[in-house]
Amino acid sequence: MTYIVTDACIACKYTDCVEVCPVDCFYEGENFLVIHPDECIDCGVCEPECPVEAIKPDTEDDPDGKWLALNTKFADIWPNITRIKDAPPDADEKANETGKLEKYFSEKPGEGD
Repeated sequence: MTYIVTDACIACKYTDCVEVCPVDCFYEGENFLVIHPDECIDCGVCEPECPVEAIKPDTEDDPDGKWLALNTKFADIWPNITRIKDAPPDADEKANETGKLEKYFSEKPGEGD
């Protein structure tokens, strides 16, 4: 099992989770974070830190493996992030939206650390 970042993070990108990760397995896109499944040690300390509950075990909220595949793909190409950053100004407004993958997801990398 590994933890994955799901739809709720898109366009919110709160980074509270990255600061508590003991193995620095988060990677930053323009408007989304991902967890590298080969680096995650399944400790779970990041999960309760996410204010929008976007972090889930891959066995719980990913029956078709879509989010695991997305996390894996982009963790290999986006820069590593280990420090907390400000969320986008409209993050709170978009926090409870659904269908954010189709509406807002960007494949562009973030800045990283």
